[in-house]
Amino acid sequence: MATISSPKDEFARYCVELLGSLGPTRSRRMFGGHGFYVDDVFIALIFEERLYLKADDATRARFEQAGCQPFVYEGGQGKSVSISYYTAPDDAMESPALMRPWARLAMEAGLRAAAAKARKPVKPRAAPAKTKRPAAKRAAR
Repeated sequence: MATISSPKDEFARYCVELLGSLGPTRSRRMFGGHGFYVDDVFIALIFEERLYLKADDATRARFEQAGCQPFVYEGGQGKSVSISYYTAPDDAMESPALMRPWARLAMEAGLRAAAAKARKPVKPRAAPAKTKRPAAKRAAR
């Protein structure tokens, strides 16, 4: 039985190949696109057929200097929201060798984000309020 794959799946497979020089890379469908993990660190995503690499304060300037565009979406009340992902440079999309330095920046940002998340204390969840059951009526004697 033949499997038909969509162009989106083909692009995701290509991106796994591009990012794979850093280590074991996997893709997971999410939010109508794909997310990419290298050694279980989230480093990239695809949205509307564009690969976005994770950035942070330490790497953002490098992406901006290369002319990469930030990931922006329309949030509540029509406000534009930008998150810490930038398009991969066009030339980096040509080969794993050209992608490697950019993927490494994304990996570094992903590792810092994971470390910061691990340091945050976990807030205990409030116990759900107990609902009182109505008292059973006693039978008259």
